[in-house]
Amino acid sequence: MTVMLGVDLTGRDVLLVGGGAVAAKRIRRLLDEGARVRIAAPVLHPDTARLVELHGLVWRAGRFRGTDLAGAWLVHTATGDARVDRDVAERCERKRILCINASDGAHGSTRLTAQAEIGDVTVAVTSTVGADPRRSVAVRDAIVGLAGEGRIPLRRRRAGRSGRVDLVGGGPGPADLMTVRARRLIAEADVVVTDRLGPAAEIVRGLDPDVEVIDVGKTPGRHPVPQDEINRIIVGRAAAGRRVVRLKGGDPFVFGRGGEEMRACLAAGIPVDITPGISSAIAVPQAAGIPVTHRGTAAAFHVVNGQGIIGEGTLAALADATVTTVVLMGVAALERLVTAALAHGVPAQRPIAFVESGHTAQQRTTRTTLGRAVADAEAVGLRNPAVIVVGEVAGAGLLFPSSNTIGAVLA
Repeated sequence: MTVMLGVDLTGRDVLLVGGGAVAAKRIRRLLDEGARVRIAAPVLHPDTARLVELHGLVWRAGRFRGTDLAGAWLVHTATGDARVDRDVAERCERKRILCINASDGAHGSTRLTAQAEIGDVTVAVTSTVGADPRRSVAVRDAIVGLAGEGRIPLRRRRAGRSGRVDLVGGGPGPADLMTVRARRLIAEADVVVTDRLGPAAEIVRGLDPDVEVIDVGKTPGRHPVPQDEINRIIVGRAAAGRRVVRLKGGDPFVFGRGGEEMRACLAAGIPVDITPGISSAIAVPQAAGIPVTHRGTAAAFHVVNGQGIIGEGTLAALADATVTTVVLMGVAALERLVTAALAHGVPAQRPIAFVESGHTAQQRTTRTTLGRAVADAEAVGLRNPAVIVVGEVAGAGLLFPSSNTIGAVLA
């Protein structure tokens, strides 16, 4: 029977007997664990020699001697000679030194596991019926894959002394467009503070019943939970020792007020980190087959909050035929935007597209021109959430067969 123990090697002496390619692989891992590595071997494999030079490791050139064991906490033997490796393992056994014997079909008192760090949890896999590293690696990778899907129970079961906040970008909507880190952080969370947009509904359904879910979502012109209160919520829960995920649609730093929330956490001395998400400014046009840049058509893109002031930079971008302007939260401001653009001399024939409910079953794309945009938006009943794309890339026929149909939906 194998008992798995977590051993802290930080600052501890680890001896490698043998300097071949196997030793080179082990050196990297042991150094990552903070061990003080030394080697006893007649010659070194080129990879091992490079590591010795790079990290200033101690190398005694010569065959193994019993005195090499002095001071060692852990010994790894991989000389390529089974008799030598067995001798090293037996000497370690007598001296009660943990030993890894890497000879084929043999093992010492200790084995290296196939392991991975998943947040603040270490997952380690080994075989109980002899060395089978390929199987161990396959099982480890399967566990990591489940963690990336948020299907591993990673929440702490004992209350921590200190909490933290993670500002997590949920992307444009579908949960499978979230990052692996985002899914893992949500699986670890005690509190999830959600927005109206993004993957909140799908994610919340899979949470433990005792995870606190707080909906602070905004709609245009309606902010039931002011930003100052949101800041107080996330800071207060973290100060109580809880792990808080502030789950946002898109990316936290693209019109997501992530900077304000980070500043509130830092001011309160709360540990805080950012996990980026796929911004709707790129992903939603992409879902409709509209690239925000395209060689020979658009060399840059400009992202603007439609609720803000239409400044000179935005007007310049709208007027430049080589720039794509992406307007977020702009449905209510469409008429104001169009009026300002036309007054600035932007051609009335400049293509424009409305992409509603991007990356959902309700997605609808309307292609028109700047001059007809207001009338066509009214005709199709343009509604939030929608991304407005102004520029030559929005024209029909760039990537797909040409169509002049208003409200044409690209699957």
